[in-house]
Amino acid sequence: MADTEVESPASWPQRFILARLENAGEVFILLGHVIRELPAGARKLPLVVNQMAAIGVGSMPLTIIVAIFTGAVTAVQASYQMRDYVPMIYLGTVIGKSVVIELGPVLTALVVGGRVGAAIAAELGTMRVTEQVDAMETLGISPIRYLVVPRFLAAIIMLPVLTIFADIIAIFGGYLVATLNLDVSGHTFTSGLRLYFKIQDVFSGLLKAFFFGMIIATMGCHYGLRSEGGAEGVGAATTKAVVASCVLILIVDYLLASFLFRVLFA
Repeated sequence: MADTEVESPASWPQRFILARLENAGEVFILLGHVIRELPAGARKLPLVVNQMAAIGVGSMPLTIIVAIFTGAVTAVQASYQMRDYVPMIYLGTVIGKSVVIELGPVLTALVVGGRVGAAIAAELGTMRVTEQVDAMETLGISPIRYLVVPRFLAAIIMLPVLTIFADIIAIFGGYLVATLNLDVSGHTFTSGLRLYFKIQDVFSGLLKAFFFGMIIATMGCHYGLRSEGGAEGVGAATTKAVVASCVLILIVDYLLASFLFRVLFA
């Protein structure tokens, strides 16, 4: 009887690392194709506008709900930490900076990434397993130009727009809680909000949102176009796209925060 080869315990980490590196390489190749097709794909304005509506307008109700309760809970937590130690005029300052720099762009990206990343992966995955993508390639039509670039452009445009709305709504939610439940006057809250306001705070949040939009679109398109195996494969690709988007958003958030606080806020 032929000897069966026993897998070494050390081979699993090696295979895991190699698989992640291979996956990262495929993502960078996809980004290279997107950059190459960007000028031609940007001229497909109706496709871009349709995706902007799907990503931006379609995500607005979810963004509003998340933002208003983010501002509300930030007000409650900040008030609990500050009361008896810090004057309440700084409550607006804390809420404004927390929302604009960190909570607005990150939480918006996470909830939009879950919704939009899954939708993109499911749509492109279905097109892949039903051979619609193969048919486009056979006809000489670039799937990157017609499928990926419009979603990529729409995501990097609409994520900053959604973040602006989320910032405003979250601060308004904090204002309502502060004035109605925490015995802080509206004048005190708005005075603290204006006290240490800096345009760099807004710029940093929008810069984060730009990269988060890029991540969401890239992960959704990457895993969608690599789907195989029918409905089960599409489901697996959708799950991978959402997980990868959320993990990369948090990692890139840390990297950007470290860079911005050393350069922009130095």
